[in-house]
Amino acid sequence: MDKSLRSAERELEWINEHGIHVWTLTDENYPYRLRQCPDRPLVLYGKGNLHPSEGHIVSIVGTRRPTERGKELTTKLVTELRERLEQVTIVSGGAYGIDITAHRAAIKCDIPTIIVPAHGLDRIYPYGHRPEAVASLKHGGLLTEFPSGVEPLAPYFVQRNRIVAGLADAVVVVESRDKGGSLITASMASDYNRELFAFPGRPDDMSSKGCNNLIRTNSAHLIDSADDLIDVMGWKTRQTPTQPVQTQLIGLMDDLTERQRTILNKLQEAEEGLHINLIVMETEEPYADVSSDLVLLEIQGLVRSLPGGIYRFVR
Repeated sequence: MDKSLRSAERELEWINEHGIHVWTLTDENYPYRLRQCPDRPLVLYGKGNLHPSEGHIVSIVGTRRPTERGKELTTKLVTELRERLEQVTIVSGGAYGIDITAHRAAIKCDIPTIIVPAHGLDRIYPYGHRPEAVASLKHGGLLTEFPSGVEPLAPYFVQRNRIVAGLADAVVVVESRDKGGSLITASMASDYNRELFAFPGRPDDMSSKGCNNLIRTNSAHLIDSADDLIDVMGWKTRQTPTQPVQTQLIGLMDDLTERQRTILNKLQEAEEGLHINLIVMETEEPYADVSSDLVLLEIQGLVRSLPGGIYRFVR
C-alpha cells in the first residue's frame, strides 16, 4: 500500500476514535467569519463543543511575559464581556501569558473559549496548559488546521495567528512589546477588516510599546474597558431595553422589493444582526444584489451597518 495512503488511513482512524470534527470550506459548519479570509485554511480540525459562528467572537492576544496589570486587564475585560453580552466567545492561542489568562478567565466565567494551537490535536503545548484545554471542551474547545502528528514548530505559531484573527469580530491586544506574535495577529486582523483594539500603557513601559504604537498610528481603537469595545462594535448589551418596532414599517414594506422584504425579515429575526455572507446564504441571492439592497435599506433607516460586515434591523 502507498505510504501516503497508509498515513491518511491512520489519520482517519485517529479522528474517528477521538471524536474530532473535520470541517472543509464546503461544510455548513465551517466558521463563516474565517471563510471570508483569502488565506483561510482548507481544512479545520476541532474538538469540543464548538460553535465558532455563533454570537460575538472576541480574540484576545498579547505578550507571553505580561505584567500583573496586563493579567488584571485581561481578566477584567473577559468578566465585563460576560456581564454585558448575552453570548460571547473568547478566542486565543493557548500560549503563555495573555493567551492563557484570557482562556482561564473565560473558563471561570463559564463562557465559551476556543484555543487555537499551532500543532495537531494529539498533543497539548505547552503541556502545563492541559487542564485549561480539557476544561475548554465543555464550552468551546480546540480548533486547528494541523492534522495529528504535527509538532509545534516556530513557523506554525505565525501561521495559526490568522485563524485567531479570522475567527473574530474584534481583536484585542492587551500588552505587547514593539515586536511579537500579537502584533502579527493585529496586522492580520486589519487585513481581514476586523476591528482592532489595544490597551494603552505608560510611555516608558516596554511591555506596552506595541499597543501604544497601534493606538498612535490609528491602527487600533484605544480601549479601557469592555464598554469601549461594545460601543465601537454597536453590540446590544443585557441592559439595553428593546425598542419598539418603527410604526412606519408597515407602509415602507409596501415600497420594498420582494428580495428587500426577505432580507429585512431575516434581520428582524436576528436580534444581534447578521453578517452579509449569512444573508446571502439564507436568501440564496447574488452577493452584489444583497449588498446593494442593504445600502438602500440603510438609507431608508431600516437597517444599520456595523463593523465587520454585520447588519442589524433598526428596532
